[in-house]
Amino acid sequence: MQLGMVGLGRMGANIVRRLLRHGHTAVAFDRDRKAVDAVASEGAAAAADLADLVRQLAKPRAVWVMLPAGEATETAIETLAGLLDAGDIIIDGGNTFWQDDIRRAAALKQRGLNYIDVGTSGGVWGLERGYCMMIGGNEKVVAGLDPIFRALAPGLGTIPRTGGDGAPAAAGELGYHRVGPNGAGHFVKMIHNGIEYGMMQAFAEGFDILRNAASKGLPEEHRLDLDVAAIAETWRRGSVVTSWLLDLSAAALAQDPKLDAYSGHVEDSGEGRWTLMAAIDEAVPAHVLSAALYARFRSRQEASFADKMLSAMRKGFGGHVEAPRPAKK
Repeated sequence: MQLGMVGLGRMGANIVRRLLRHGHTAVAFDRDRKAVDAVASEGAAAAADLADLVRQLAKPRAVWVMLPAGEATETAIETLAGLLDAGDIIIDGGNTFWQDDIRRAAALKQRGLNYIDVGTSGGVWGLERGYCMMIGGNEKVVAGLDPIFRALAPGLGTIPRTGGDGAPAAAGELGYHRVGPNGAGHFVKMIHNGIEYGMMQAFAEGFDILRNAASKGLPEEHRLDLDVAAIAETWRRGSVVTSWLLDLSAAALAQDPKLDAYSGHVEDSGEGRWTLMAAIDEAVPAHVLSAALYARFRSRQEASFADKMLSAMRKGFGGHVEAPRPAKK
């Protein structure tokens, strides 16, 4: 299949590359010409602007927007809507607020355009590992895009099958799934990221306790001088907390045991806040997720080793670089 890609940042460019590796074609646009040239050198068609991108796509067109949530995505989709024809598809693969998806889908439907929201997880590792995708939109339209989603998804891989080998394929078993109508894709991704906050915070706090086991504030006979990097490596093999986040933590500690390269200033990209908004609307207690979000707020005031662990994990899975810590007044 052919896909247009708008936005060639950490994930957008690698989505294009993965599609090319699987025999699909892509037309790519980004305001950064160097980013366009990079994927063009690997086989993508380069577009000078959105109008040029639309011109190069065969009907019915499918355009994937991979831009920061908010104004950038809103502007790109509105511009594309004026360039596309009835029956064409706009896919938002960023981290858009799910209620904006519902609004957009309704507005685009009046123009005869299809809208699909895809919560996309995989970070900077998606090119090799594949992307987990939570998809919202019309069932028939989503089915028509299946070759694209199948190429981007991780597939069965080496993960043991829930139903055992030989069992019928379970929903989501290949790493992608239509989870519901418009808005559902980004709603599920929002909750995914809220959970991620809590898991990261648990690891960060645990490693902080390990590191401070030799604190001078403890009785001398109770002090433990622990190799935190070696413990992380041990936990990766056979423990019940084995996970990709633990893998990333172990890699960061092996490279920089004291995490001196990190200030511990931890940003939040919005989904954690939106998750708590949903919890409030639904009257669902979310003690861990709210505490994890507030811990990120606190990290911007003073940094602990736990904050540096969070920064290291964020850089590991998403390539997120710390914002400069504000100078003290």
